[in-house]
Amino acid sequence: MAILTGLSGNEMYCLKQKGYDAGNIVIGNSVFALGFVGSIGSGLNTLVGGEVTAVTRVIHDGRLQSYERMMTEVEKHGGAGVTGISSDLVFHGTNIEFLSVGSTVHRTNGSSEGVQAEEQQIFSASADGQALFCQLDCGFQPIKFVFGNVAYSIGVGGGILGSLRSLGRGEVKEFSDIFHKTRHLALERIVDEARVVGANSVIGIQTSTSPLGAIQEMLMIGTASKHPLLSGHYLDEPISSDLTNLEMWNIFNMGYSPVKLMLGVSVYSLGVIGGISAALKGLVRGEISELTTLIYEARENALEKVSQQAAECGADDVVGIKTYISDLGGGIIELMAIGTAVRKSDDIKPLSPTLLTQAVIKDQQSFFNSVNTSTGLSLNQPTRNVQSRFWLTIIFIIYFVAVVLFKSVHSLTGIH
Repeated sequence: MAILTGLSGNEMYCLKQKGYDAGNIVIGNSVFALGFVGSIGSGLNTLVGGEVTAVTRVIHDGRLQSYERMMTEVEKHGGAGVTGISSDLVFHGTNIEFLSVGSTVHRTNGSSEGVQAEEQQIFSASADGQALFCQLDCGFQPIKFVFGNVAYSIGVGGGILGSLRSLGRGEVKEFSDIFHKTRHLALERIVDEARVVGANSVIGIQTSTSPLGAIQEMLMIGTASKHPLLSGHYLDEPISSDLTNLEMWNIFNMGYSPVKLMLGVSVYSLGVIGGISAALKGLVRGEISELTTLIYEARENALEKVSQQAAECGADDVVGIKTYISDLGGGIIELMAIGTAVRKSDDIKPLSPTLLTQAVIKDQQSFFNSVNTSTGLSLNQPTRNVQSRFWLTIIFIIYFVAVVLFKSVHSLTGIH
């Protein structure tokens, strides 16, 4: 029968060079009632802010169930592995679907002769065919698709305190602490999954955030892998890297190897006075100096946190740093800096002297959907947490109205 694969021509060519042929596309899914997921978020965890562990577990179980069902299909097809795995959320009215999709690969001619026992196990990878070529050429043996997630809320308590703090200009530490902690929880969990399966690295990490009502989920996916020259190299925990596998190939070629993914988060407020001044200046042409300096300071703060983390793990450099800014509303912004710490490692080099051309070529899209009929959340298209900001604003309004009413009653009755 004809093979139905999700691999492109470039991906198939690259994998062929590493002894793999394209197999069938495989899918696993699990549908939950969205109301059930959302209702768990109510409670003390939402009041105090931070992780909502019950929601984290439900989403984790849904993603894991869809992944395991996909892997069952891989076994039925007799695949050696599955590549290009995605883990998405798709909303169907009041229901939420956890969806895992990948493409099976088979060893060329179906032979396993000469293949080591650990390589005979079915592997799974988030890397697509081109990225997997780069990974294999760097000497990494993929083991398992892994993910780390955390569902969290800013919380009523943190929201009110942060709102009061936002009256002044500068960092809103309450928000910074929540965002910093949740992002590192996701990283810790994906590294733990890699450790459990005997990997000494988790590479090609992709990060996304998705809103679920008043709660937000942060998700990291990657490929738990093993590199023989990294065992006992200089780390007590698996390597973590958000470099693309193509970038990693180039890093190896230049005599470096990844050490750890770095995250720096800072949340800043323009303050009431600064907000009014910026609003007035926005009516005329020219630079809004208050916003310029605020964003600059927030970015420098986030980068300083990355620098401190790099020093702690003894890195020589931090590469591929990207900064992201999010408007949290009310004159409050979040700056996140993310990159990969690296060390000099002249003893580890790619297998090929030059990178295969087909591994570099970017596949072009041939289908464009201008009518968005799905609210699916792609890992490559993170969504802004509009719903969370909406509910946080409602909470603020209710809180301050309650304070005003209390003071009014107190002034009229004299009741303490």
